[in-house]
Amino acid sequence: MSFTPLVLQPNLSYYSPTFTCCSKPSFRSREMPQKVLGSNFSRRRVGGIAAMVSILLAQEVIFGQEVAEGYELKMVAPGQAFEEAMSKIRGHAQALLQIKSLIESESWGEAQKVLRKNSAYLKQDIYTIIQGIPGNERPQLRKLYSNLFNNATRLDYAARDKDASRVWQCYDNIVVALNDILSRI
Repeated sequence: MSFTPLVLQPNLSYYSPTFTCCSKPSFRSREMPQKVLGSNFSRRRVGGIAAMVSILLAQEVIFGQEVAEGYELKMVAPGQAFEEAMSKIRGHAQALLQIKSLIESESWGEAQKVLRKNSAYLKQDIYTIIQGIPGNERPQLRKLYSNLFNNATRLDYAARDKDASRVWQCYDNIVVALNDILSRI
């Protein structure tokens, strides 16, 4: 399959846009709309705009899809597939739960670092999995996802405040949420 580059060279020598003011004339003056001062775009700017419009309209030819479909924007890890996320989620969940030893020793700073690092990986995995499952199963997992990471944030704040009772409460909520998520996927 050969690919020929698309070269756009708009001829804009005859096009010089002018804009008029659209303000409502006053009752006293009954003036017609005036030409707005300094509204002429340079030929370079008009050429750039025309080139961008041409590229956007040529999307159907280049990418083989209709312009009206728009872009599909998903928040997933770059290059991470559903199967890859499924294979890594249990390892990332175990790594997150290993902050228990840091909590027991009251190493609050280290617990926060480990929590932030491992919860970021787990968050990517779970979100990728949620995007890959059928739509009717997503709301339950989104609720568990939200519960899990809200508790991770609360644990982070509690560790910062060195509040051991809140840390343990959040840790227990994280364990419950992780077990629910892992049992559903």
